[in-house]
Amino acid sequence: MPEVTLITGDGVGPELAQAARRCIQATGANITWDVQQAGLDVMKTEKTPLPQRTIDSIHRTGIALKAPITTPIGTGYRSINVHLRQMFDLYVCLRPAKSYPGVRSRYENIDLVVVRENTEDLYAGIEFEMGKPTTAELIDWINAHNERPVKTGRDTTGISVKPISVENSRRIHEFAFQYAIREHRRKVTTITKANIMKYTDGLWLDTARQVAKKYAGKVEFEDWTLIDNMCMQLVQKPELYDVMVLPNLYGDIISDLCAGLVGGLGVAPGANIGNDAAIFEATHGSAPKYKGQNKVNPTALILSGVLMLHHLNMTSQADRLENAVAAVIAEGKSVTYDMKPNRDDPTAVGTSQMADAIIAKIEAL
Repeated sequence: MPEVTLITGDGVGPELAQAARRCIQATGANITWDVQQAGLDVMKTEKTPLPQRTIDSIHRTGIALKAPITTPIGTGYRSINVHLRQMFDLYVCLRPAKSYPGVRSRYENIDLVVVRENTEDLYAGIEFEMGKPTTAELIDWINAHNERPVKTGRDTTGISVKPISVENSRRIHEFAFQYAIREHRRKVTTITKANIMKYTDGLWLDTARQVAKKYAGKVEFEDWTLIDNMCMQLVQKPELYDVMVLPNLYGDIISDLCAGLVGGLGVAPGANIGNDAAIFEATHGSAPKYKGQNKVNPTALILSGVLMLHHLNMTSQADRLENAVAAVIAEGKSVTYDMKPNRDDPTAVGTSQMADAIIAKIEAL
């Protein structure tokens, strides 16, 4: 019987965690839950947003289902999500974007998968704050050693460093190709801005091409150099793409774009996977203004549970859960306000009631 760490998060996180847990249990999945905390709520009482016991639980179980956690913008503690990915070397962020009939969208029949490198690039956290002596020293060093100097002031400029390595570029592309083969996908597309950032994105692109040679004849490969043009292509012709693999920042942007193609972050699951641990999470925020109102759509976290069940090789339970979610959405009756044609529809149900409807569908399947 697998043990799973359930991180309840903050804001609407605890409500979503409870809904997802009940739906997963209804599939018959034999899971033991270790409930832990992270985020603003526990910060108030324990002076840390990520208690050591939560970290220890993930080390022990190797699997976590995580509800949303607030990340302050501009100030405050760094993102717990990023911290966990780096701590456990969760180098893959897997973000499927799939159309479900009944979800309002301008598109139909979308079935895309974003494979995002999680540990490097501009999200590596190597930053130098404006006005600090070390930042001024770094700017002086850059100006002395680079043909393109920093032209802004030593005391008015912040610096972020973008590391991309051969080893991490290789392993994320290996994952993407192996995932494509295992899931019977047709194509892998790697995406960069290698025409401008030749020593980082160029390295990524060269590594992708080397890895692709191993899989020639097994899965189609293309390298789409321009991230900006790729955004346009996805809006115009999403059917041309399948599995897309990207560095960290680009992957963050493209995964949200793809979520928009299928109706938004409310139906966008996510998985962060490494060799020794995996954390599954909804990709939307913690919506603190709705805390305790039993109002927010639980679909994204429940579908993240589907990804988790697949990871645990509980395929039949995963399929039952996804089919039940799809059936409830298609029926359109017992769904939250954001999934109604009119957001003021008085027939909209709450978080727990939508979970009840999904559980009823599971039992009927």
